[in-house]
Amino acid sequence: EHLVRTSFFWRVCFELIMSNKLFVGGLSWNTDDTLLRQSFERFGSVNEARVILDRETGRSRGFGFVTFDDNEAAQSAIAEMDGSDLDGRNIRVNEAQDRPSRRG
Repeated sequence: EHLVRTSFFWRVCFELIMSNKLFVGGLSWNTDDTLLRQSFERFGSVNEARVILDRETGRSRGFGFVTFDDNEAAQSAIAEMDGSDLDGRNIRVNEAQDRPSRRG
């Protein structure tokens, strides 16, 4: 039982370190959640794909996030999609970074 709990602990730690969430920048204003998801699904199961929208205008801000179920798929997507063409634009793909706190 102890070994099971210990291995689970390390698996959770590893998954926190190896992010499955990717930042996708340089998106076309026309790229939506559906196209973003479809473009990344060939690498593995996509948990979420979201293009970030401007609150006031409802238009794309030109970037989004794709979250995979496993890290191997995320790493494959970075390797193949970074610098590739999506919807007429060369996109940047890398591991998403935690957003710094705005409190100060």
